[in-house]
Amino acid sequence: MKQKMISKKKYTSQCSNCLYGRSPKDRSVVLCSKKGIVEGSSTCRHYKYDPLKRIPNKVVINSDFSKEDFEI
Repeated sequence: MKQKMISKKKYTSQCSNCLYGRSPKDRSVVLCSKKGIVEGSSTCRHYKYDPLKRIPNKVVINSDFSKEDFEI
């Protein structure tokens, strides 16, 4: 059931989201246990998605409120 829930979401397959990849703080390269040092945006045939490594998009909050928006 978990696989069905994950497969419904759209995500990009990148080595930075892979189960086998470990990325340093700059996240430009990935230390892969299968391929060695690779770019973070590349993929290989050993790719397995790890949902805990995905960095979600930032939420943009609308900040152009007026005083009338908060009145009842």
